[in-house]
Amino acid sequence: MDFALIMFVALVITGVIWLIDSLFFKAKRAKDAKLPVLTEYAKSFFPVILAVFLLRSFLVEPFKIPSGSMLPTLLVGDFILVNKYEYGIRLPIINKKIVDIGNPQPGDVMVFRYPLDPSMDYIKRVVGVPGDTVTYQDKRLTINGKPLVTTADGTYNYVGRGLNFVTTDQYTEQLGAHLHKIITQADRPVIDLSQVDSQFPYRENCDYNDSGFTCKVPQGYYFMMGDNRDDSTDSRYWGFVPDKNIVGRAFMIWWNFDHLKRIGEFIK
Repeated sequence: MDFALIMFVALVITGVIWLIDSLFFKAKRAKDAKLPVLTEYAKSFFPVILAVFLLRSFLVEPFKIPSGSMLPTLLVGDFILVNKYEYGIRLPIINKKIVDIGNPQPGDVMVFRYPLDPSMDYIKRVVGVPGDTVTYQDKRLTINGKPLVTTADGTYNYVGRGLNFVTTDQYTEQLGAHLHKIITQADRPVIDLSQVDSQFPYRENCDYNDSGFTCKVPQGYYFMMGDNRDDSTDSRYWGFVPDKNIVGRAFMIWWNFDHLKRIGEFIK
């Protein structure tokens, strides 16, 4: 169940209990009488739940990184903070935008609701915004006909699924205002065509072949990719992310039990 929905239910229950007591029972009690246990708990927890609910809904929300799809930018186990208002103020639970403040920019690391299962939150990098033509050929990105500036930056090693030791080629890539790291594996294909969903919305906007693909991003949608380019299930496979699925921009790592030096590091 959605955590925001759980908090909202708790907020309503504690608020109703406190309100009913104030309207119907408070005047009948002696001034020195103890509050009923249920009322006391409701009165104590309601302000706390309200503050946390508002903070998570409109300002910042914490998330934990569960996979290595955003390596080397984000590690498994990173706890991150997500800005909830930069892309517009949205009503909690239904995620409907009510105030338009800004839009995702190329290179932003964004949390969004997975299009195939909106109960799941995903995190990837914004590669294409509405109107962009995204081409990925031979493991290099081109946006609107302009290849991204990419520089070789040694190798990067990590432990993958099944405790396999993975050695990758690391590059520094300039995408919009973001200078960040990406990794690729020479022995992995550019894309696994057998895993591409043939029926995602606007599938006709994409042209796939053995060496990559080209996609035209429709209005109101975004194209997302992981920085671990050969080990990321992203827009290449399940399609575009609609604006209504946006949660917010990831901006800082606030904790990692295994890598304390990462605490307070801003996400590039």
